[in-house]
Amino acid sequence: MAENRKLKSIIRYVLSAAVAVVLMYFSFREVKWGDFVAGLRSCRWGWIVLSMSAGIMAFYLRGLRWRELLLPLDGSIGRITAFNAINIGYLANFIFPRIGEFVRCGVITNNSLPQQASDTDGSDGHSAIVRKKASYDKVIGTVVLERSWDMVTMLLFLVALLVFKWDEFGGFFVDEMWHPMQQNLDFSLWWVVAGIVVSIAVLIWVIVATRTKFRFSEKICSLFGGVMLGLGSCMKMRRKWVFFVYTALIWLMYWTMSAATMTALPDLEGLGPVDALFLMVAGSFGWLVPVPGGFGAFHFIVSLALSTIYGIPFEMGIVFATLSHESQAITMAVCGGISYICESFRK
Repeated sequence: MAENRKLKSIIRYVLSAAVAVVLMYFSFREVKWGDFVAGLRSCRWGWIVLSMSAGIMAFYLRGLRWRELLLPLDGSIGRITAFNAINIGYLANFIFPRIGEFVRCGVITNNSLPQQASDTDGSDGHSAIVRKKASYDKVIGTVVLERSWDMVTMLLFLVALLVFKWDEFGGFFVDEMWHPMQQNLDFSLWWVVAGIVVSIAVLIWVIVATRTKFRFSEKICSLFGGVMLGLGSCMKMRRKWVFFVYTALIWLMYWTMSAATMTALPDLEGLGPVDALFLMVAGSFGWLVPVPGGFGAFHFIVSLALSTIYGIPFEMGIVFATLSHESQAITMAVCGGISYICESFRK
C-alpha cells in the first residue's frame, strides 16, 4: 500500500513537471537570446531588491493574518511560528505543487500545545494519542478559509479591471483565457463533471450513514468535523478587522512587487499603476496552475499578456516574467530554507 501511494505521488510529480517543461518550452521557443540578455543587462537591480523585500513582507503579513485564524484554536501559536510555517509551505511547493498547504499545517500542529489531560487520557488505562489544540484537521480548515478569501480578493480585482478597463484588458481575458477554456469544455465533458458530482454526493451520503458502523467512516466524519471547526474559527476571531487590514496590506505588497519589477525595466517605463495591477492579477493565475513553483505557467501567461495588450516584444515580456518569477522564487527558497533550519533547531 505504501509503495502504491509513493508510486502515485511520483507519477503525479512527473506529469506536473512535464507540464511545466512544456510551458517553459512554449514561453522561450521564439526568444532571441541576444535580446533577452540585453534586456537583463538593462535591468535596474535596486528595484528588484525592493520587489524581493516586498515579497518577504507579504510572507510575514500572511503569517500574521493566518495567526488570527489560529488563535481561537490555540492562543500559544506565535508570530514566528506562523511565519516559518508559511515559508516552509512555499518551499515545499517547489517539490510538489500545492503540497505546501498541508506541510504548513503540520508545522503549526507540531508547535501546538496538547489539550488538557482529561481530553487525551485513555479510559481503558492505556495512553491515548495526545491531540493538539490546533489539531491537523482544524488547521486545514483555516487554510481553506484563508485561501478562499484570497481567491475572492483576486476575483474582485479582476472584476474591477474588467468593469473599469474593459477596452484595455477585457479582450485578453476573453480571447486568451475564456475562449480556449470554453472550446475545451464540450458537452460530453459536462456530463462527466455531472457524473463526478453525483458520485461524490452519493459517497458522502454513504460515509455519513455508516459512521457508527465502520471505523473508516467515523474517521472521515471526524476529519470533516475538524475542518469545519477550523472554518468556524473566522467567527471566533477577536479582531476581525485586523484580518481584513492584513489582507489589504498583503495585496498591496503583491502590487508593489509587480510595480517595482516593471519599473526596473526601461522598456516598460510607460506603464502605470493600473498596468502593474493587471500584471499582478495575470501573474496570480500563473501561480495557480498546478506545476512545481509556477514554472512555465507564470512566464507564459505574463509574457502573453504584455505582448497581446501592450504590443511589447515577446523577448521583453519574457524578461519581465523571468525577473518577476525568479526573484520571487529565490525569495521563497531562501526564506523557506531559513525557516526550516529555525524550526529544526527549535525542535
